[in-house]
Amino acid sequence: MTRKFPLICLAGAAVLALAGVEAPAASQWSAATERRAASPAAWEELERSRWIADGRDDAPRKVYVFLDVNCKYCTKFWSDARPWVNAGKVQLRHVMVGVIAPSSPGKAATLLADPDPSRRLAAFEQAHAFGVVRMMSGGPRQTLEDPNLAPMDPLPEALARTLSDNEDLMHGFGLLGTPGIVFRSKDGHVVAKPGLSPEELPQVLGPL
Repeated sequence: MTRKFPLICLAGAAVLALAGVEAPAASQWSAATERRAASPAAWEELERSRWIADGRDDAPRKVYVFLDVNCKYCTKFWSDARPWVNAGKVQLRHVMVGVIAPSSPGKAATLLADPDPSRRLAAFEQAHAFGVVRMMSGGPRQTLEDPNLAPMDPLPEALARTLSDNEDLMHGFGLLGTPGIVFRSKDGHVVAKPGLSPEELPQVLGPL
């Protein structure tokens, strides 16, 4: 299995700086360091994981995205991918993790517990996409705090275990930040990338 891991895989730290989230950085990075030793992960484990579908089930290309709800770069990628998803070319499969802020696990749990998590996630991203894209182009600072997505508290044991398993899986692909994107290249190799530039979208999502 071939993987490509650019040195910018500490994108989570950049997200924290951008969002201005007051998270316990020392404990967060300590936990991340401990998880780096996770066993290498395989595509089949992604298929068996608990993910939220984004796009048609019969889309010819499936791309897995490790997503933290507090990640502005995740929202930017969600927005950038709309032409491919809306055209039925790609189904994104969002593997939820809670690694950026104290509210991240609770928000992920709220999504996973929803009767229609695909609809709930789409509504959340849609509500914030324009502001995030504008901010990244030099516009005013945006927040992802949303009264319509309150963190679940306390966190049910089963959902806490799911999020922990998903984080281990993320690290099994050598990814430390979100969005972590895993896809199959043209030659069938599994590739993991810590985010995508606009120029890389066709390489990962295919032609429109």
